[in-house]
This record gives sequence, structure tokens and C-alpha cells, in this order.
Amino acid sequence: MRPIGRALSFALLAAGLLSASAKAADPKPFRVGVCYDLSKAYTFATPQVSQAALDLAALVNMKGGIGGTQVEVIVRDHGNEPQRGVECYSKLSRDGVFVFDTLSTPVSLAILPRALKDKRILMQSLVGRGDAVDGTVFSWIYPVGPTYWGQAANDIAYIKKLHGGNLSDVKVGFVYFDYPFGQEPIEILKTLSEKEGFELILYPVPLPGSDQASAWSKVRRDKPDHIISWMLGGAHVVASKEMKRNGIPVEKYISVNWLNEVDISNIGADAAKGIKRGTNVVGGQDIPLYKEIVAELYQKGQGSGPVEKTRDVFYNTGLAMYSIVFEAARQAVSLHGHPITAETYKAGLEAIMNFDANGLMAPITVTASDHGGGGRTRIEMWDGATWVPQTDWIAAYQDVVWKVVKQSSSKFDGK
Repeated sequence: MRPIGRALSFALLAAGLLSASAKAADPKPFRVGVCYDLSKAYTFATPQVSQAALDLAALVNMKGGIGGTQVEVIVRDHGNEPQRGVECYSKLSRDGVFVFDTLSTPVSLAILPRALKDKRILMQSLVGRGDAVDGTVFSWIYPVGPTYWGQAANDIAYIKKLHGGNLSDVKVGFVYFDYPFGQEPIEILKTLSEKEGFELILYPVPLPGSDQASAWSKVRRDKPDHIISWMLGGAHVVASKEMKRNGIPVEKYISVNWLNEVDISNIGADAAKGIKRGTNVVGGQDIPLYKEIVAELYQKGQGSGPVEKTRDVFYNTGLAMYSIVFEAARQAVSLHGHPITAETYKAGLEAIMNFDANGLMAPITVTASDHGGGGRTRIEMWDGATWVPQTDWIAAYQDVVWKVVKQSSSKFDGK
């Protein structure tokens, strides 16, 4: 071999070794296990939320990842079946995943004791146990964002404001799915009823919410001043029809956050005028992060799903949830460098302070004792064309909420 050829061969060999070494040194992707119901009960929301998670991961990776580490969102279907959810969690855990999200109260309840034992992070924004905000008990569980307890308390604060600060002669009806998701706010509502003196009337609705005639006939007879609703998807449409049939003004209706543009369209934009909902995110498309995703992904044909799905408040909800997930990873790298581990990610979560994803949601601050982030929501009203805020971001009755949280979490035995 000629000297120049030998030198070139050695150079190429050295370059190849360096390249292989660099690849070996590359940090593994930061992976999130998204075990969702993509086939049964929650399909009114999970496609939008998971699409947002995938889009946000793509945008993060386009910008170089998190401190050079790429992110990966692994989406699997559990059909809202606890056992399938546990199987998803177990399989991905064996593969090294340590951050999970289920978007299902039954599945979250099934995974929770395992996550605590295994020291895996279970994100349960907007689902699961309300007392899991108590980080002194649920050390690996992070219901970041408003719990159903906090959201219900904020609804009562709004109603109290409407009545000039006095609820003593007020009737509040609670229409809810008669299973864990719907039942979750009852304890806090009963506590606030005793504190504020309003009459609380419960109206359970059997799943899947297609038959509400009995509940709304009782509402007509009882004549509550306000109706807080803890139902999902098409059940809102059924409720609106029953309200009309019973002569109950739709203005009385305050929904849990699971009421979206599809529901309004199915009710009818004009017929839905005056309906209200609690929310933890800003709706619409006039949001910096949304605009960036459309420009960088959808206008270039690189979105992870139909662009129509992005024009939904549940897509914004997904952006908010996974902005928090990735912000915690950034904090972990900033504090402890690579690789991100379950322990450093936990520290990253507890370092989040006044984070609002550039105006996408209420500011959150997570601590070792408060895994909820502050519990702020706001009430919005549909005016026939758009959602109009009726309150600022509020976190009312925190003393009452936390008293109930502590009472409940003290009974948790981890089994």
C-alpha cells in the first residue's frame, strides 16, 4: 500500500472509531409511557391528547432534544381496563421506561401502588386520586394540574361570587357518572356544603350516560340554582337535551373540564349559549406553542395526525400536560446532568416554578409536598361563538381542600 493510501485508511478507520464511540456515548432517549384508552370509553379525548404529546416531542427533537437527549413518546392502548393498563406499565417498565401517564382514573388507581413500590413516576393530570397531591404520602405520584377536588372547589367559589358571597339559601345540584371519575368530587362538595351552608343534591347517572331522564326529572322537581356536571363526551349532549325537555336553563350548567368543541357542535352553537365549564388550559389557537407546532410541523406535512384534531381544547390540554413532562426533564438535566433517571426526574418535577408554557395554562409550582402544582382553574362560558373567561385563574378553598387531602391520604396503606 502506498504511504498516502495507508494514511487515508488509518484516517478513515480512526474516523469510524470516533463515530462509533460518539454514538455509544450518546445519551439514551428520554422515554414516556403513554398508556391510554384509545378504543373504548375515553376516545373523545385521547386521540387529541396523544397527538399533542407526539407533536410536542417532535418539536422538542427538532430543537435538539433536552440537553442533547432526544425524547420518545410510546403510545399504547389499555381500553380503560385496569389489567391492560397494568400490563402496559409492566412491559414498558421492563424496557426501562420510568415516566407514565394513563389518562384514566380506574387505570391510574390500579397502577398507583405498583409505581410507588417500583419508584416509577406516575403522572395523573386530571385523573386519579385527589389526595395524590400529597407528596409526603404519594412520593412518586404527580397529579400536576388541578385535581377534580380542586376544580370542584373552584366551581363553588365561582357560584359563591355570583351570590354576593352568601350561599346559605342556594341549592347546588351535582350530576355525575356513578363510578370513580364522577364520584371523585363528592367528598369535597359535601365538606364545602357544610362550611358554606348551601344545599347539595346528588344526581347519579349510570354509564354510559345515554339514559339521564330520571336524573333530570328530579332536577326539574328540586330546582337547584346551579348544576355542576361530572360527565364526559356525548353525555353532555344528552344532558342538554334533557335540560331543554325539562325547561331547565342551560346557563345553570357548569361542566368539568371534559367539554370540548365537538360537544358544543353536537349540542348546537346557539343552543349551547350560556353553558359553562371549568378549565385548566387556554382554548383556541391563538397560543404561541400551538402556532409554532403548526408552522414547524403541520405546514410541512409532519404532524402526527389530522390537523383538525389540533383545533380542540383537548389538544391544548395535551400540550399543557406534556409541556410539564418535558419541562421536568429539562430541570432534571439542568440540576443533575445526563442520564436522566427516575430520581433526577423526580427532582426535576419538584423544581418546576411558575411554569405556564408561555401562556398556555395557569402557572404551576410543584414541590416535594404539593405534587399538584397549585390547583388553579378558571370558569369559561360559551357565548355562541367562543369561550369567554368568567374568572381569573383561581385556587379557592385551599385550606379546606388540603384538610380533606390529608384526612384521605392518612388512610392510604399502599396496598
